[in-house]
Amino acid sequence: MSRGPWHVAVLMGGWSAERPVSLSSGEGVAKALESRGHKVTRIDMDRDVAARLAEAKADVVFNALHGVPGEDGTVQGMMDLMGLTYTHSGLATSVIAIDKQLTKQALVPHGIPMPGGHIVSSESLFEADPLPRPYVVKPVNEGSSVGVAIVTQDGNYGSPIGRDVEGPWLHFDELLAEPYIRGRELTTAVLGDEALLVTELRPKSGFYDFDAKYTDGMTEHVCPAEIPEEIGQACKAIALRAHQLLGCKGASRSDFRWDDNQGVEGLFLLEVNTQPGMTPLSLVPEQAAKLGIDYAELVERIVEDALQGARGAKHG
Repeated sequence: MSRGPWHVAVLMGGWSAERPVSLSSGEGVAKALESRGHKVTRIDMDRDVAARLAEAKADVVFNALHGVPGEDGTVQGMMDLMGLTYTHSGLATSVIAIDKQLTKQALVPHGIPMPGGHIVSSESLFEADPLPRPYVVKPVNEGSSVGVAIVTQDGNYGSPIGRDVEGPWLHFDELLAEPYIRGRELTTAVLGDEALLVTELRPKSGFYDFDAKYTDGMTEHVCPAEIPEEIGQACKAIALRAHQLLGCKGASRSDFRWDDNQGVEGLFLLEVNTQPGMTPLSLVPEQAAKLGIDYAELVERIVEDALQGARGAKHG
């Protein structure tokens, strides 16, 4: 397929907790496309986004939004109604993948290993623990480790959790409670129909939360991860299978916890990110670069995937 030149509308920003990350991703994408001779229209999403997309009359929209409503199917549904071609996953996939509980319901019956757990009301946490400690509580539909809390036996949240203690229970009515899996943080990117590499994330302190992800120097990325061959192969196989089962398009990233005392039995998929970050610190560009795919090439491949999908749909 010809590589353009294309006119690409880069959709970024929005109003989720991940707005700064999205702006960084979007600007990186825009500059990369311009460096390859493509025309770019930058759109910082506001409530008039549909009108601005219509005015742009671009060949394709690069969806660089993160979080709600850019990653949960809302924006995808709007662009479907407008007949626009856009990168990354479509409406149904986005609705499922942003919701950690729906993701489990879609993947676990197919043999994908994911932690147990259930949805709890935040109010109930002030009365009793939903699971034996240690356990994790997290919002059902936020990405980038926004609002994740690890509740330990000797932690400072109280027992039961105090109503006046900062945590996701003060900001969300419902949370997903899961058993805490000790061990190591791994992640695998999928591009098209290929799992790339496995990266181990080693936070300098605490755990791999939002700040650790997006603050330079707070997390060491070991890529490729220094793990047994069978664990690396399992990560890639699970990531690719989850990408396919959910119907992801373009790039996705699967995050894992691995209890290294348990071998393959200790490997659990936590979530699938349908619109992984494209910032200078992001994991998908880093893995691609290790395989000889530079940033601009990666961006073009994602756009190309969207254009080919649209062409296939018209002729299908």
